[in-house]
Amino acid sequence: MSVRAAYTSWSATYDRDRNLTRDLDQTVTRRTLEGSRFERILEIGCGTGKNTRLLAEIGAEVLALDFSEGMLARARERIGADPVVADRVRFELADVTRPWPCEGGSRDLVACNLVLEHLEDLEPVFAEAVRCLAPGGTLWVSELHPFRQYLGSQARFETPGGDEVRVEAHVHHVSDFLQAAARYDLVLVTLEEHWHPEDDEGKPPRLLTLRFAGRVDPSRSTSPQR
Repeated sequence: MSVRAAYTSWSATYDRDRNLTRDLDQTVTRRTLEGSRFERILEIGCGTGKNTRLLAEIGAEVLALDFSEGMLARARERIGADPVVADRVRFELADVTRPWPCEGGSRDLVACNLVLEHLEDLEPVFAEAVRCLAPGGTLWVSELHPFRQYLGSQARFETPGGDEVRVEAHVHHVSDFLQAAARYDLVLVTLEEHWHPEDDEGKPPRLLTLRFAGRVDPSRSTSPQR
């Protein structure tokens, strides 16, 4: 089953299933970003909108992308039910490995949560993030920690028929994220590791988060530095 098909199938139960990684990601993202303010935000891989409300709270305008029609339907339903933030969010179907439907240099924050593990190559995402970021903008990345992946952990769910589906995933080492960012002159601001208090005592970290700052000089090339 392709990643797209898997998430479309999973969308029916995603918000109800027990998922400590999803819950920790939401908690950490809110704790980290809720005191900030951004004018225009781009969210890639918005899923069912679990972080989209927060982004709409801290931003004046949010463009939320996902390539699963099922996930987007859930996200539209969730955000549409909240008139306080609904007018600030626009959802679009998009493949994040291809050019994003976003004007260059227009976004103060690009947020990427639990997406990159499903991509074999980080390069397209970092290239597009830098293209879309306004000068000095922020790239926020939250991912299943590679240490957990080394132990065989990956996104998975159970179908109504009781079959387990493991969603295709790729391991990206911590150094892979840092090197991809460095090729586009992104500056690492914070790197943190997180454990879920319910089930992670004595285990490797569950979540890796990285916050990068974009270049300040918009005249510089967006080509990677080799």
